[in-house]
Amino acid sequence: QVQLVESGGGLVQAGGSLRLSCAASGVIFSINAMGWYRQAPGKQRELVASITSGGTTTYADSVKGRFTISRDNAKNTVYLQMNSLKPEDTAVYYCNADRVTFYDNALLRRMGAVWGQGTQVTVSS
Repeated sequence: QVQLVESGGGLVQAGGSLRLSCAASGVIFSINAMGWYRQAPGKQRELVASITSGGTTTYADSVKGRFTISRDNAKNTVYLQMNSLKPEDTAVYYCNADRVTFYDNALLRRMGAVWGQGTQVTVSS
């Protein structure tokens, strides 16, 4: 099986920065895309940013120019650098790995999507 472990959330003042990390565990052969989603209280989960294995990135309009997603394929890790944070960025941030191929007792298996447990980001005004 594959699990995603997130770290880096916390409390920060408006205008500050945080860096989220998400590492995939397991004997992984490949991961198609990795990304970050967020869910604020009373709102639906939304895509923040994603990055393919080839490095193509996508950002929500609300974070363009402030957030940067990056990925270390050798470590199966994705990062989200968040600068110029605003109170409206407050949410639980979830890591996602799409189409994960991994080894399970020498057999190659695939999972459609894997989610992390979420990490809280709180931006105070």
